[in-house]
Amino acid sequence: MKKLLITTLLVAASPALAEGELNLFNWGNYTSPELLKKFEEEHGVTVTVTDYDSNDTALAKIEAGGHGFDLVVPSHNYVPIFVEKGLLAELDHSRLANFGNIAPEWMDVPWDMGRTHTIPWQWGSTGVAVNTSVYSGDINTSMIFLDPPPELVGKVNVVPEMNDIVNLAIFAAGGEACTEDTEVLKKARDMLMAAKPSWLSMDYGATEKLTNNDWAASVNWNGSSMRARLANPDVAYGYPKEGYPLFMDSVGIVTDAKNVDNAYLFLDFIMVPENAAMISSFARYANGIAGSEEFMPEDMKTAPEVVIPAEHMAAGRFLPTCGPKAREYLTAIWTELQK
Repeated sequence: MKKLLITTLLVAASPALAEGELNLFNWGNYTSPELLKKFEEEHGVTVTVTDYDSNDTALAKIEAGGHGFDLVVPSHNYVPIFVEKGLLAELDHSRLANFGNIAPEWMDVPWDMGRTHTIPWQWGSTGVAVNTSVYSGDINTSMIFLDPPPELVGKVNVVPEMNDIVNLAIFAAGGEACTEDTEVLKKARDMLMAAKPSWLSMDYGATEKLTNNDWAASVNWNGSSMRARLANPDVAYGYPKEGYPLFMDSVGIVTDAKNVDNAYLFLDFIMVPENAAMISSFARYANGIAGSEEFMPEDMKTAPEVVIPAEHMAAGRFLPTCGPKAREYLTAIWTELQK
């Protein structure tokens, strides 16, 4: 009887025996299967991941309700929008034993001061990936997709993320993100519309299609570009000199989440440095967890896609959260571009 009582108490106290499920809504090809397996084994929680291809897709789905998701991973400039709309729950930091592992530079961030609603997932940049066996010219320019050289005409992809694409054009037009200058916006719009006939597609799966030579170039994110280069050495990543976006994707609990306890378990789990490194090892982006560096793959520590070369650093900028008028302009350009 005494032995049975002790066993019962141990089972009740074990954090590995949390039951049930967890539904994660995340960018496609962005979640480490090894990380999920480790979490499921440690906590007895089954994780289902549903993919999306843009911030606006995620926002629309969560805002519509009835989605069944517990966690979502918006980019930094969309976090305030999610919060303003009441779509992200305020975090109870007392339930996150590893909260102190967030690196200081990623704690008091403009889009989520004190990390009241999100914790870091990964961060990186948006540039252009080019197959250098097809095109050997300058790749550190947005002209790769805004005015493709002859070698790349009909072979360029553009990822379906409005803020990245339109703002790359705005930077090339001499403007700043969230501009309401109609002259700059018209110039950016005209550049995009003139370039579109030279594109092959507006699709998400750059890692595989760059690897397989289906595309010769694509607007793309740095981690995806590194993964493509590791599989296809001809792929190189360019930092547009006209200006390029930086981003941090962060994960938060959806307000109407059904599996809140398991969501907290997962958030705390990914703030363990070794586990944060598993996310980075898979998707090849940096993360915001202090101490994760020692667990990172050696090839990430010097990769030009991850460690921004000094000569390209100044051109990178985090996109702010646009006001209603600027967002209306962005959406109008994007809607016209997709017709």
